[in-house]
Amino acid sequence: MQITFLGTSSGVPTRARNVSSVALRLPQRAELWLFDCGEGTQHQLLRSDLKTSQLSRIFITHMHGDHIFGLMGLLASCGLAGNVERVDIYGPPGLNEYIQAALRYSHTHFSYPVKVHAIRPGIIYEDDEFTVSCGPLHHRITAFGYRVAEKDRAGRFDVEKAKALEIPPGRVYGQLKRGETVTLKDGRVINGNDLCGPTEIGRKIAYCTDTVFCEGAVELAQDADVLIHEATFAHQDADMAFQRLHSTSTMAAQTALAAGAHRLIMTHFSPRYAPGNILELKDLLQEARAIFPHTDMAHDFMVYDVPRRRELELTKTIV
Repeated sequence: MQITFLGTSSGVPTRARNVSSVALRLPQRAELWLFDCGEGTQHQLLRSDLKTSQLSRIFITHMHGDHIFGLMGLLASCGLAGNVERVDIYGPPGLNEYIQAALRYSHTHFSYPVKVHAIRPGIIYEDDEFTVSCGPLHHRITAFGYRVAEKDRAGRFDVEKAKALEIPPGRVYGQLKRGETVTLKDGRVINGNDLCGPTEIGRKIAYCTDTVFCEGAVELAQDADVLIHEATFAHQDADMAFQRLHSTSTMAAQTALAAGAHRLIMTHFSPRYAPGNILELKDLLQEARAIFPHTDMAHDFMVYDVPRRRELELTKTIV
């Protein structure tokens, strides 16, 4: 699971930051999922190492322009390129009407299937590997946050131990890898769990923007390996954050702390904190780390590989 930040500015693009979009690459299945699609997202994709041909799902948080104005351009370009098989789009009520109106007035036709799913709180997508759920955030219009949860899987199968027990290779290995109990031809009963390491806990990612501090974001981020949370304002501008129903850096950190998240990556920054101003983004990072030390600040094209917890434990052991 690899996260690429394609846009980290709020409201309007700047010279250094585009508006909201985050890509999740799933290399094991050659898929690309997109969270929000602000204006210029397809240009950002072209400048990245991501393959638009792998795009399969798009998740929209809400209907403000800095989160959706790039959607139609991207979908139209994918159709002209002819290299996308199907795209499923998830988002709040009104999203399908917006897409249909844009298609009608621009005389655009998709050459591949596009399915729009109007979401409600709860599980909105599930397959053998992942569950995606959404929950309400607190913003000026209807807004949702998302949680991507990789399913737990059996620990690594100890092939050498199986050979030592003279278990014949073949289909039985697959059964044992899944933790099943198998009766061999010689009558021995083998429990697959005895040949597998500890269960590998699935990775979890939460994406929460736009919102002021709310319990909905805390719930989505429970035990998340990575919480991606907006931090539009500095702490001293909290009054403005409450008026506009956005978060400060400290609100993002408090969300991560309350949720027991493992890492916080802040995004969606106001251009008012550009270098040279009285307050800069480095000040927001310092504010957040005072509450939640494992905080990073996203920048456009930043890439973050979500580690498995087993890998983290091994790293700690080595250190």
